[in-house]
Amino acid sequence: MTPGQMDEILNIIGPDITRQHTNFRQPIEARQRLAVTLRYLATGETFSSLAFSYRLGERTVSQAVLQTCDAIVCHLKTSQLPKPTADTWRATARWFQDKFDFPHCLGALDGKHVNVFAPANSGSQFFNYKRAFSIVLMALVDADFKILAVQIGDYGRCSDGGVFANSALGRGLQNKTLDLPAPEVIPGAEDLGELPYVFVADAAFPLKTNLMRPYPGHNLSHAKKTFNYRLSRARNTVEDAFGILSSRWRVLLSRIMLEPHKVDKVVMATCILHNYLTQPSHQTGTETDRHLSELNSVPAMGGNRGSNAAYEVRDTFARYFNSPVGSIARITE
Repeated sequence: MTPGQMDEILNIIGPDITRQHTNFRQPIEARQRLAVTLRYLATGETFSSLAFSYRLGERTVSQAVLQTCDAIVCHLKTSQLPKPTADTWRATARWFQDKFDFPHCLGALDGKHVNVFAPANSGSQFFNYKRAFSIVLMALVDADFKILAVQIGDYGRCSDGGVFANSALGRGLQNKTLDLPAPEVIPGAEDLGELPYVFVADAAFPLKTNLMRPYPGHNLSHAKKTFNYRLSRARNTVEDAFGILSSRWRVLLSRIMLEPHKVDKVVMATCILHNYLTQPSHQTGTETDRHLSELNSVPAMGGNRGSNAAYEVRDTFARYFNSPVGSIARITE
């Protein structure tokens, strides 16, 4: 983050993190509060280490970080993580088509574990398959690595499919309240009929008419292998986005020693700042480099069998990708 970007954020949240001077205390300035918070998010240092570095009390540091994260979420979430509109969905689909040759794609979806301190009396709810306590960060990402929707805080033992089903995105998809574009014919492939707009995900997610996952198995036909390859190209955007997110904000790779509701706020702040820095005017040139996420993925846990309609949608996409108009060889001519 450049000094200019820090100044811009400070101008937005400054009033909320400024504390009054009194005869009994000399509060740290808003700029220092923001600096301490950004260092915490960027490094994952402990509060005691930050307190030593900045010559502050550990309690002062923890309060400054949490209050600043609160202010970031309060003042920047609306602009940096707005609810997707019909125009957003269509713009996202055009970008996936142009960049990855995947038509009608509304975003790539995945979930990762963020390790946390085991809450008291939580039993095994936060205990994940890596034998660590965690919460789940699930994100829907566009073709430019920007987060379109996020779900934070589900128990680490939950599967991707379970987290998705209980998320605002999953419920909206089920209840048809996401304002998604209506099914349309892909230009040049009128013989395939209308195809719905879809999200792409890995095998941990359920197959739905608006949510595509790869064909399972190893001895697949050429058509199915082609579909899996094309889906993987589009889905890699969410892996890259998590890689960028965790390389910038390494607190996500540490064990966050806070209560779960406070962890949720810290993680949300990193997602908002990720989108802030992903804006074209704020990019430094590294955003297009390939980043491999160090965050642990959330596994499938069964119960992901799709409906007949969902299978038909996937098969139709496979036919398109293997058709003269939809093959990569035809597109690159």
